[in-house]
Formats: sequence, C-alpha cells, structure tokens
Amino acid sequence: MRFRQVHLDFHTSEAIPAIGSKFDKEPFQAALRAGAVDSITVFAKCHHGWAYHPSDANDMHPGLSFDLLGAMIDAAHEIGVRTPVYMSAGLDEKLARRHPEWLIRRKDESTTWARTFLEPGYHEFCFRSPYLDVLLKQIEEVVARYDADGIFLDIVGVRACYCQNCTRELRRRGQDPRDETGVLALGEETYANYTKRVRELVHGMKPGLPIFHNGGHIRRGRRDLAAANTHLELESLPTGGWGYDHFPLSARYAQTLGMPFLGMTGKFHTSWGEFGGYKHPNALRYETALSIANGARCSIGDQLHPEGAMDTATYELIGAAYREVAAKEAWCAGVRNVADVALLSVESLKSHTAENGADRTGASDAGAVRMLLEGHMLFDVIDTEADFGRYKVLVLPDEVTLGGELLDKLKSFWAQGGKVLATGRSGLAEAGDAFAADFGAEWLGENEFRPDYFRPGFGLESLGDSAFVFYGQGQRIALKGGTELGAREDPYFNRDVFTFCSHQHTPNSGRYGGPGMVESALGIYIAWSIFADYAEKGSLAQKLTVLHALDRLLGERRTLRTSLPAQGVTTVQEQLRSAAASEGVMAESGWLDGGKRRYVHHLLYASPVKRGSVEVIEDIVPLLDIEVTLKLPEGADVRRVYLAPQMAELPYVRGDEGRISYRVPKLECHQMVVIDV
Repeated sequence: MRFRQVHLDFHTSEAIPAIGSKFDKEPFQAALRAGAVDSITVFAKCHHGWAYHPSDANDMHPGLSFDLLGAMIDAAHEIGVRTPVYMSAGLDEKLARRHPEWLIRRKDESTTWARTFLEPGYHEFCFRSPYLDVLLKQIEEVVARYDADGIFLDIVGVRACYCQNCTRELRRRGQDPRDETGVLALGEETYANYTKRVRELVHGMKPGLPIFHNGGHIRRGRRDLAAANTHLELESLPTGGWGYDHFPLSARYAQTLGMPFLGMTGKFHTSWGEFGGYKHPNALRYETALSIANGARCSIGDQLHPEGAMDTATYELIGAAYREVAAKEAWCAGVRNVADVALLSVESLKSHTAENGADRTGASDAGAVRMLLEGHMLFDVIDTEADFGRYKVLVLPDEVTLGGELLDKLKSFWAQGGKVLATGRSGLAEAGDAFAADFGAEWLGENEFRPDYFRPGFGLESLGDSAFVFYGQGQRIALKGGTELGAREDPYFNRDVFTFCSHQHTPNSGRYGGPGMVESALGIYIAWSIFADYAEKGSLAQKLTVLHALDRLLGERRTLRTSLPAQGVTTVQEQLRSAAASEGVMAESGWLDGGKRRYVHHLLYASPVKRGSVEVIEDIVPLLDIEVTLKLPEGADVRRVYLAPQMAELPYVRGDEGRISYRVPKLECHQMVVIDV
C-alpha cells in the first residue's frame, strides 16, 4: 500500500460532449510526476452510471469514443504508478431512471440523496434488489479485462431500507416491517451478503486483490464491517464537513485494528465535486503530515475535467506536499502507536445503528479526542474488543455504563494496576441507579440544576481560584470512601420565564451541591458529561480539569511531556526493523547496525481558522526550541537521537527511569525526531 495516492473523481453528466477528448498520455504522466504520485485511483464507473471503457455489462458514456480507463492504467503503469479502479456501487443515476423499483426507500417511501423530482442529485440502490447482480457483472468485467491494482466501491454501508424488496422479504419471514429492529437486522444481512459476494467474485479471479467498500466513515466497534475490506481508507476532508478533529479520532481507532490504512483528504477548497477550488499548499502539507504521524498512508482527492486533461495547478499543489512525504516515508512504514491512554469510544458501544444520517464523530468522542490532542497525551481510541492491558489509563467518556463482559474486563484491568477516568453517566451500572464499581462515591441522580458550577480543589493553570460554569448535564453524588478533588456549587435556580437573571444562566449561589470530582483506588470520576460539553463549548476550565485528572492518574508513568502549544499535535510511533525491512525502506532510513527498533516522535503545528463555513489552513508559523521529555520502556538503550529526514544529530540528556530530554530547535509544520534503541 503506497504512501502518495490520488483519488481521481470523474462523475460526468451525459449532457457533456467530447469526454476525454484532451486526454494525452504524456501530460497525464507529467502531472503524476509533478505531484510525486505513486498510486492513482482511476474510474471505471461514475455516480451517473456510465462506464468509461467499452462494456458489455454497462453502457459507455455517450460522449466517450475510446477506452479511457485502459489508457489511464497503461499510462500510469508505464511510469510505475499503481492504479486501483473506482466504481460507484451505491449510485447509478442512469439506471435509477430505468428501475426506480430498485432504489432504497425511507419509511415515507421517499428515496435517499435527491428527495424531490426537481432536486438535482443521485438516488441510492438497494442491494436486495436485482441491481446487485447487475453491479457484480460490472465488477467482474473490470477485474477480468484490466490490470487493476485494487477495487474501490463507493457509497455503500448498512442501510435501513423500506423498499418493496425488503418489506416483502420481512413479511415472507413473518416479521413486521414496522419493527425498526427487524428492518435494521435485514439491512445488516443485506450488506454482509453484498460484501461476501464481491469478495468471492474478485478474489476468485485475482486472489488478494485489494478491495475497499467506502461508506464515508469507519464505524468504531464494527470490526466485522472493517474486516470486509483488505485495507481501510479514512475519508476525512477537513474543509468538506469533517473538520480537523475527525481524522485524528478516526486514525487513532483504525491503527489499533492492525490493518493497512490511509487518510483521504482533498485538494479542494471545500469538498468533492468542486471545480476550480484549491487549498493553500500549507494545508495539504499539514494534512498529509497528520496522516503519516498517525501511522497512515496518504490519499488526496482530485476531480478530472470532463475533457480528460489533468490540471497542472492541482499537481503542483499536491507535489508540494508529496515531495515532503516521499522524504519521510522510510520512517513511517511498519509502525505502531505508543499510547498511555485509551479512549473507549461511545460510538463503539452504539455500533448497531444504521448509517443513514449517522454522525461522523459523536460529541463525547470528539470532545475527548480534542482534549487529549491539546493536552499532548499519547492515546488510542478503542472498542470493547481491544486489549485494555496495553494502557495505563482508560477513559470512559460521558455515557459508558457498565455490566457483563465490559465490567469483567475492567476488573481485570484494575487488578493489573490500570486506572480509569469516568465522566457523566459513565461508571454507572447498566440499570443506571448505582455505580457498578467502587468509584468512591454514591450516585444520587441527575442534578436538577443545569448549568451549575465546579470549584476545583486544585489550581487550574492560567485560571484563578474560582467556581467555573459547567454547561452540560451533571450527576449528583455523595462521598463513599473516595477523596473529593472538587465541589459542585449550584445556581440560585434554573432559568425560567418567571425566574431568570441576566442574559444567560443563573449566577452561582455558592451553595455546596456535593462532590463534583472524586478519586478512589480505581481512578477519578468527574460528575458531568464534560467531553460532550467541550465539543460544543470548548471551555478551558473543563479541559484543564480533565488534563489535571489524567496527569494525576499517569504520574511518573507518563511517556511524553512537551512545551508544544495546545494547537500542536504530537504522536510517538514505534518502528520495528523487521517491519521496515518488509517495506523495503532500510537503506535510506538511517538504521544503525544491530538496532532492532526505534521510536519516531512526530510534532506538528498549524492553526486552522474558520472562513465562512470552511476551516482553512494558510499560514504556517514556525515554532522554536520545543522542549520534550520522553520516557522509554524499561531496558531501552538509546544509541542515537536525530532529526528526520534531515539526518541531523540532536543533542539529548539522559534522565532517571529511562527518560531522555531534548530540544527541537525548529518546528515548521512537521518534524520527526528519531530515537534509535
């Protein structure tokens, strides 16, 4: 799986003539070279339903007079660039007009995507209809006729469908289509059948050919859905609605699955389908660096003009980022993340929800990841199948009630010395009327006042001694053997039409409302849904409270401390010599003779700003003299520390308990520090 990929969109209306008329092999190859591209996903079929090659299983675009797919594959392969092939699986607008009875239907029998007759857009197909057999014939034709380096199937996933094919099947089984549980279960079965038939078809012809089914989001907790792919592609265009928070959250989960994966951003100012929109080069530099810092390969979305000529400005833009990636990838192959903290994803506990309209992140997960990033914690995002024993602290964000296997795993984790940070309703028994373990407190119920106030029993860096408003829902608790780290103070009253004060919420009465933060032998409990609150409000006091708790729980076991500003991102990836050798990167990566592993410390800094509805990165401000202290595993003998890819030796100081300290002299967008052991 290569590091520098392009995903080339080409959704082209039949109303446009002269398709591919300006395609030429040499300019196509020149663009790929200018972009330092080593893999480009080219197109066999688009959302409009047309084939871009001679076809017996489909209709070739009426404006196309030659085999555009074959020409692109041949041109790319001639210069050593791989060519996975894209096919629109869920959408086929041409066929939608011929067979509307094959489309997905909502409860009100409306179609998905375009909802009205006059609304431009696509219509999605149900894979329980005869359409699946049509699609499989199209896939079979492409795999048989072309030297594809993979198959990318788009707009797919588990769907709750009320079309006549699905409702007929439910009734045949004696089930009620009005039962949402049964509808969703059938959707799960339909999707599983689709992925199974695709895999059997493709691998029956070309064993091991990469296959990816794109649903726009990798659902945390659904390892079965991830396993339907040979690798993962994390679609995450920051400017296209995903935002800059989404990729770190998605990547920190994906890397725990042990599958090859890449981060997919776009060259667009906004998102897919945009012609003439360009990011600042610094944005792509940062986004691709963020991918490799999180153990991913890179993919940048582009869109080909209907006439088939590659846009030189786009590939100059891509090349500015990919030339940097090319210089760094030797230190980024075969890595695994170093993590002190594991965030147990709320989404993973609600994993059997249909994808129709699903939230890409979830507020509690998103707020927690943002705090962990800004606090420069080394962390993974996990589901309940993960090995808890790999971590020092487990975060249960806001809504993680306990029982059954999860509680049993936590008891084993505690027995091994692990600690938990729980917030909100997390830690309560599944029945919700008591704590499921000894969190040092007794649960009394939801606090009747909202918002209310938290007065910490410790200092908050850069904030004075005060009570701070916490906006989200609080839980009222009483001490039961734990130590109070901070108190709740209630307002005079809730804001109401007859009792209100000032412009927002009611001021603090100073009245003690019980503990707000409690420590026990198992960890720390904070009595608010603080992570969802932070995702919405971004309160500094809330973040500092959580970071204080994590620092207290980790203590001397914390792996990394740094002076990097809050907007900076940092990860540490462990690279094994054997894994690097399997990627063919040994000769150029500075390995010392005899070294079996090394640690690669990534530091990134950029500051996205909001312009209208779009988050953009334009200016990259260099940072100087970043202080770092890194605690290495017991027995690790540091042999060398240097900057990569510059290969400049970096002075360091040895400390106690395996710690080393060093100063990164300059950080401009992205810098790697390599520690050979």
